[in-house]
Amino acid sequence: MTPGFDRTAMLGRLADEPFDVLVIGGGITGTGCALDAASRGLRTALVERDDFASGTSSKSSKLVHGGIRYLQQREFGLVYEGLRERHIALENAPHLVRLLPFLIPIFARDGLIDRRIARALGVAMWMYDIAGGFRIKKKHQRISADEAIAHMPTLRRDNVAGSYLYYDAHADDARLTLCLARTAASHGAAVANYTRVTGLLKDDAGMVRGARVVANDREIEVRARVVINAAGVWADEVRAYDEGADPESIRPAKGIHITVPWEKVRNDIAAIVPVPKDRRSVFVVPWGDFTYIGTTDTDYDGPIDDPQCTPADVEYLLNAVNRAIVEPLTPSDVLSTWAGLRPLLREAGSTRTADLSRRHKVRVSETGVITITGGKLTTYRRMAADTVDQAARIVGQRRAKCRTKNLQLLGAVGFEVPPDTPEPSLHDHLAGRFGTEAAEVHELLRADPSLGEALVPGLPYLRAEAIHAVRHEMATTLDDVLSRRTRARLLARDASADAATTVAELLGPELGWSADEVARQAATYRAAVAHERESAGLPETALDATLGA
Repeated sequence: MTPGFDRTAMLGRLADEPFDVLVIGGGITGTGCALDAASRGLRTALVERDDFASGTSSKSSKLVHGGIRYLQQREFGLVYEGLRERHIALENAPHLVRLLPFLIPIFARDGLIDRRIARALGVAMWMYDIAGGFRIKKKHQRISADEAIAHMPTLRRDNVAGSYLYYDAHADDARLTLCLARTAASHGAAVANYTRVTGLLKDDAGMVRGARVVANDREIEVRARVVINAAGVWADEVRAYDEGADPESIRPAKGIHITVPWEKVRNDIAAIVPVPKDRRSVFVVPWGDFTYIGTTDTDYDGPIDDPQCTPADVEYLLNAVNRAIVEPLTPSDVLSTWAGLRPLLREAGSTRTADLSRRHKVRVSETGVITITGGKLTTYRRMAADTVDQAARIVGQRRAKCRTKNLQLLGAVGFEVPPDTPEPSLHDHLAGRFGTEAAEVHELLRADPSLGEALVPGLPYLRAEAIHAVRHEMATTLDDVLSRRTRARLLARDASADAATTVAELLGPELGWSADEVARQAATYRAAVAHERESAGLPETALDATLGA
């Protein structure tokens, strides 16, 4: 159990203690910065306006990879960096980051991937292996059409000329972000969600020395020698507190994903399907009884607090996949959607967001605020190291070197990956979400066997996991539990809404909710789900019927 990962105690520390570093933003980059700083021995605080990973960091493609497509853009350094960080993530968080085979079918017709460029793709595969594949003791293979069909039986057999098989990794992004926050806390960081920044504190010389935050309707002044702005797509809002105007340095790019029943696709490994005439590909990734498909990459100029999947987004992904499979998917097959915004750096003369670099940039303002922008999920640790290097110099701790390259996250020490079995067990499920800390959930089950019942019918999550989320993972709302501590909303939107009242009643005694608050939490969640479904123009779905139960 993480000592002191209690929000009330953390808010007390934010008010009472002076810090060396204050991180604003509880996504993957911010929590990575907090862990890096705390593990160097710097007195560290982190504040997040909403919940950990509630923005982009819970809505990614959930891949820890170098990025095959960046080879096409000649971003060789970025690919190498990503594959190096992939290896580190596999070592430091083996319970959360797992190897995943990928299939790249070679299509002989329809102009998707022509046989003539298969050789060029093979060269790219060798480059990927040299950059990182050998490090994980996996290299690509050229496989036959029959072998490709065995991995994804819904592919159009007459259109598959063969395939490449290679390896990358995947992770539950929200769980990884939360684990970083909890590991930072175990190294002494004061970490709190639902703590909104309302302004920055400056000394007589005009240098930033902390921030004003509001939590539980209480204003707190958090004192720190340096502030790190890791707010992602909201980074310009934080900079505006410092600089007096929005610098408009971020160009948000929307990426959306859809979830469908696995039975509709039947892929036992991930696949990459190219999109005709768009110079892009989409991932088709198995996730238990489900498969998710994504992502898009489009300019976004709407409200950054509420990006939504549109009917056009759904149509784009369905069309891409349907060109490759026998039985087309329809909107009625879509069980859930999610939309996130990439915090890309604005570049002069660039046209498509897909062509913008995923490199990160660290900027220090005249008043000492350090802003980290750009980057991607895979390279969070390298981004954090570069950012905290700057912070260490500012606070006069140049000898405080980065320690995260060989720092295992909570749940990783002593963890052994369960062997593959035809039917995953309860042990496999909990181990893949909590690592060695799964013992805490098992203890809840021993004390109260009724907590072994499904949290949402048709999904693998247990009632015990919701209780654990409140007691040990700083879950504060119903949405925290259904959207991020579990991924019920991403897997089965409407089934999670149907279970909202039951889950709220389970959480109520733990969080001190009245009957009115239980009802409000459930109603708010159902309204958010309905808004998501209606924005995408999708019909309501019934999970049991869709999965053929």
